[in-house]
Amino acid sequence: MPGLKKRSVNLAGHATSVALEPEFWAVLEIMSKDRRISLAALIAELDSKRGESLLASFCRLSALSFVQNKGGAAKRRKLVDA
Repeated sequence: MPGLKKRSVNLAGHATSVALEPEFWAVLEIMSKDRRISLAALIAELDSKRGESLLASFCRLSALSFVQNKGGAAKRRKLVDA
């Protein structure tokens, strides 16, 4: 797996950077497109919901949850179509 990719974002008027594996960035980009918001807006939203969690960790967990939910939806569709 390639190394971390760092991206700069502006959160609540403060510049910060988030370092994630490219695979997680890819999922976050899909999430933002699905919701029709920018990647920066998605990260700002995740930041507002993360509580005490580290932002990078919360982004990873959110991406994982998204993928798991998408997989579950595909499995449910297969069951209904069968």
